[in-house]
Amino acid sequence: MKFYGLLLFTSTLMTAGCADLSSVDQQASLSCDVEFVILGIGQDGGAPQIGNPDDPAWVDPSLKLWAASGALVDHRYSNRYLFEATPDLREQMNLLDSMSEGGNAPLGLSGVFLTHAHIGHYTGLMFAGHESIGTQGLNVFSLPRMKNYLENNGPWDQLVNYKNIDLISMMPKKPVVFNDDLSVTAYLVPHRDEYSETAGYVVKGPSKSVLFLPDIDDWDRWETEFNTRIEDMISQVDVAYLDATFFDNNELPGRDMSKIPHPRVADSMTRFKNLPLTEQKKVRFFHINHSNKIRYSSSEQYSSVQQKGFKVAKRGERVCLN
Repeated sequence: MKFYGLLLFTSTLMTAGCADLSSVDQQASLSCDVEFVILGIGQDGGAPQIGNPDDPAWVDPSLKLWAASGALVDHRYSNRYLFEATPDLREQMNLLDSMSEGGNAPLGLSGVFLTHAHIGHYTGLMFAGHESIGTQGLNVFSLPRMKNYLENNGPWDQLVNYKNIDLISMMPKKPVVFNDDLSVTAYLVPHRDEYSETAGYVVKGPSKSVLFLPDIDDWDRWETEFNTRIEDMISQVDVAYLDATFFDNNELPGRDMSKIPHPRVADSMTRFKNLPLTEQKKVRFFHINHSNKIRYSSSEQYSSVQQKGFKVAKRGERVCLN
């Protein structure tokens, strides 16, 4: 992504147990062996956004937003798979470490899945280099163009040449399977693909699944260009984390927002309003721009999302997948 700003949420860290899938509220659940954890809900630039000195997050840390990220955690085998390597990787790994233990893999991560080559989604790989932690053999999964970009452009090729990271190519709609009952499947989505293609991921656990989709340009284009309907994707998962960069077209005065074509939250809610209530409850909006007022739980926009049966994701929420 580029400079749109980032989202936020009152990011009280959630502690006990896994989330109930009907509400994704934190509840103690000692039987949760496999879970998906949200580590950030903001757009790439974060909140408070650079160049925005009036953002209340400068004085209220609870309003700070980290870039959109998640993790699949398999407590049975101490395996953890990170989704996105964001500029907030240090804080996000600290949060993940407070929730789970990793194995002997680099950083306790059995793998990192990248969606695309925009700053909020992969630049955290810089911390794998010898200027920072200096990992060896950190598995990084991506679609082919993203892999090629990292292999052939500095400074990322240095991470490859020094073997800080091992790049693993995925193919669209071909699951990568772990431990027989976990899988991650990449789906191509329409987005600004200057340096790489863009992926969304379906993460399947032993009995539940999650859609992780931080960036997309248009729901209709997904269907016409890639033969994928968002309604069908929602129907096949238990929780759907969806692009919520902007609430509507009134957020960036002086900017032609038609040139920034993310689905607007207001439009997504209108599109999904005829879905069964059980389907609407699956939707969690994240990847929120700093200008998007759903970042504030006291806002009219946030209330609108809640009243219409949808949810805004929270940093630290956990979805039990078994």
